[in-house]
Amino acid sequence: MDRTTVAQARRADAIGKDVLLEGWVRTRRDSKAGFSFLEINDGSCFGNVQVLAPAELPNYESEVKHLTTGCSVTVEGAVNKSPAKGQATEVQARKITVLGKADAESYPIQKKGATFEFLRTIAHLRPRTNTFGAMTRLRNCVSRSIHDFFQEQGFLYIHTPIITASDCEGAGELFKVTTLDLNKLPLREGKADHTVDFFHRPAFLTVSGQLQAEIFACALGKVYTFGPTFRAENSNTSRHLAEFWMVEPEIAFCDLEGSMTLAEAFIKRIIKDALAQVPEDMKFFQERIDKEVLTRLEGILGSSFLRVPYTEAIDILQKSGQPFEFPVKWGMDLQSEHERFLTEQHFKNTVILHDYPRDLKPFYMRVNDDGKTVRAMDVLAPGVGEIIGGSQREERLDVLEAQMRLKGLEPAAYQWYLDLRRYGTVPHAGFGLGLERTLLFLSGMGNIRDVIPFPRTPGSAEF
Repeated sequence: MDRTTVAQARRADAIGKDVLLEGWVRTRRDSKAGFSFLEINDGSCFGNVQVLAPAELPNYESEVKHLTTGCSVTVEGAVNKSPAKGQATEVQARKITVLGKADAESYPIQKKGATFEFLRTIAHLRPRTNTFGAMTRLRNCVSRSIHDFFQEQGFLYIHTPIITASDCEGAGELFKVTTLDLNKLPLREGKADHTVDFFHRPAFLTVSGQLQAEIFACALGKVYTFGPTFRAENSNTSRHLAEFWMVEPEIAFCDLEGSMTLAEAFIKRIIKDALAQVPEDMKFFQERIDKEVLTRLEGILGSSFLRVPYTEAIDILQKSGQPFEFPVKWGMDLQSEHERFLTEQHFKNTVILHDYPRDLKPFYMRVNDDGKTVRAMDVLAPGVGEIIGGSQREERLDVLEAQMRLKGLEPAAYQWYLDLRRYGTVPHAGFGLGLERTLLFLSGMGNIRDVIPFPRTPGSAEF
């Protein structure tokens, strides 16, 4: 008999069919009438299927009545219409095989629940909880939605390198990659001699695939990357990870306005797919994590994003009368408290801030005619703040070289990037969306360490 998933067995169209279920016991409840109810889950959906285990089973007394949370079983039986409210079906078991036991005294996942902090210490078991099962299905849904959206729009998926010799952001928060013996470090002029290293030069884990994606956009039109990125920022906040996933589209013959339009359509597609494809999981997040999350998401779908210049936003913040922890002035990098005030209190909407001060942004962003600002944008969403950052790229060779020198970069190290401007340069734009921050936004979860399977943070690289 072919295996039937719990998701399939819970549907009304399964009634009358024989099934083979394989999964883990969530609960067992014994009846005085001589049978037991088992709640079985296999990860295919949020809900469990109820299995009625009669006393006539040959292993009922010896095994079934000793099943505890976490035990793995195989169930053969028939799907019947359930007489109970809240479930369409139940399975009448003809045979139950116990595959693996879970000691009730030591098994850390129990019905009473546990804190997220504790569950991070047992990341190998936390996918078995309701919250992390729901998050895994949501993460899978969003990942598929990302690919579907760009493929349907005619974008090509590009695999950019994880190991790089360039610092895209110019921030210097990079993980070094080396095969040098750190206990016997070869030196040249008092510094590590990378000419004898594996790549014959300093190499790092990437912070972005953008620069490489621009290469393909300037030849093939529309491309996107989607993969892991790394940042050696010594931050222990609830919004930072050392390893995270980014999707980065790049579009040739496109300005900032076109990029903003694409970003809005992209976010709305992700929301729409999540609500349609994992509704049980989204309902769980609404009931247990954030009572406003579905209302907030539906509100975003039903409204147009506001496009607000950075300078106007600064003026609004200065006139707000709010006691911000970080005083507001033109030229500052907005903090989370400022972003959330704009989206949640002032505009009560998703906001795209654009045209930021030149000094705040990396070298590759197009300089505006005023010489003080660049064609940058951030998409700020209620409940989470920034989820997209992007810009129109500087396509003018002389301006780009000047920007590099202004940021302390040597143009000679980026000749390949400058060649894109020497030969057939075109206006182009793109943005980056952090998968984990998007999952915070969709679920209402409070800590970014709880939306990625194995969080990497300062002092923590377990599992």
